[in-house]
Amino acid sequence: MTDDTLDVAALRAQTPGAEHVTHLNNAGSSLMPTPVIDAIHGYLEHEIMGGGYETHDAFADEIEDVYRSIGTLINADPGEIAIADCATRAWDVAFYGIPLGPGDRILTTTTEYVSNWAAYLHVRDTIGVVVDIVPDTPGGDIDVDALEAMIDDSVKLITINHIPTHSAVVNPAAAVGIVARAHGIPYLLDACQSVGHVPIDVQAIGCDMLSSTSRKFLRGPRGEGFLFVRSDFLDRLPPVFVELHNATVVLPDRYELKPNARRYETWEKSFATVMGMGAAVDYALELGIDRIWARIRYLAATARERLSDVPGVTVRDKGTVKGGIVSFTVDGRSPLEIRELLAERRINVSTATRLSAPIDMHQRDIDDLVRASFHAYNTVDEIDELTDALRAMVGIS
Repeated sequence: MTDDTLDVAALRAQTPGAEHVTHLNNAGSSLMPTPVIDAIHGYLEHEIMGGGYETHDAFADEIEDVYRSIGTLINADPGEIAIADCATRAWDVAFYGIPLGPGDRILTTTTEYVSNWAAYLHVRDTIGVVVDIVPDTPGGDIDVDALEAMIDDSVKLITINHIPTHSAVVNPAAAVGIVARAHGIPYLLDACQSVGHVPIDVQAIGCDMLSSTSRKFLRGPRGEGFLFVRSDFLDRLPPVFVELHNATVVLPDRYELKPNARRYETWEKSFATVMGMGAAVDYALELGIDRIWARIRYLAATARERLSDVPGVTVRDKGTVKGGIVSFTVDGRSPLEIRELLAERRINVSTATRLSAPIDMHQRDIDDLVRASFHAYNTVDEIDELTDALRAMVGIS
């Protein structure tokens, strides 16, 4: 496998942090490129000198452009986009807005992130919802045939991750969407690890709701995310709160919700980081998501191959289609120890524990993992830095 579709030297020149660290933690928070940094700084400088409300007014058109850019990125109408302060809050607004009652079933994956899993347990314990886990295929993806077989009139929500936090799996989101739409079941897709990573087309996927973040593969700032809600689904998803931004109070005794997805927003935002997220979307669109995806897959596949050649290292990835997250263990070393030793060499990785993905990690009897995650600005030389460091740790020169 080869890749020569992007000017990697230019990408690195536009990534100031790449000069200081080997950053293999893009599934946690990517290094921001210069256009994103400039957008944040530019807004903040105006706000410092001109005032918060006045700066918002001055940048009103640019703020509207953020909705349009996100819509272009995922093939949605700008009116179907709500900006949130993180992917979790966006996901919560969607999940908790679905009307659920005792005995209603939700279907989900084995690879759910712990935050989502906690929410499932919460509605189980407080409402009496039944949480059913769809089994995997032998390749490790959600088994769409099993999903179909589990559906009956009690299923009120299908909620899955596109890419889990701890694994290379790219779940077949569009195939799940075909099942959901055939049965008229609401479909929520957690895309926090896939937006900016793989091409996303909500029309092709068929999801009713999608949540994502700015800070991961999109390469934007922390503290931002967004929610997509299909326009014909708005009236089936009541907002979990109403305030002055998402509704108009018609005095004295009634209110009217915003006619679009902004009914799920709050009034107060960090507009400097909203601008940063918009710049990150525009940057990804300019590079081309298809080309970013090809580069990420090439790097991750190369890393799996080279890590597998290091004695004592076991690559733990599943997935018929594998993305940019590479998970592995090292005999005789805890993942936390590996992370700390790599950090001493200015190599950033992360770890995942059973608490990160409680079902999948328990089923595979894995306590914890090292997680290296790649983006288009990473290089094969950085993969060699990682593998050389691991060889030194296991006593191989």
